[in-house]
Amino acid sequence: MKSSLFTRVGWFYLPNSVVGCVLYLLAAGFCATVFFAADRHSHSVSDTFYGIYPFFVATFLLLDWIARRLNETPNQLPEPTLASGTSPAGQEPRHR
Repeated sequence: MKSSLFTRVGWFYLPNSVVGCVLYLLAAGFCATVFFAADRHSHSVSDTFYGIYPFFVATFLLLDWIARRLNETPNQLPEPTLASGTSPAGQEPRHR
């Protein structure tokens, strides 16, 4: 069984492995760099918020998307059956 890189806690995903922690640290490092660059050229708190908002939102949405994709199980299609309860080849359905 494959272990998950993230664990869902409410609306958030927490890292469950070293790879998950590295992804979170990269996102935090990028956000810190953006904050200091935007804050250096802003004249007020609202200027800083307007400068960092698009970068922070995009970063956290990407991180959430990655965590959700790595946490979910792959889609498994059910075995096709006919309305009569037999499989298409005329065999009896397998019970699990």
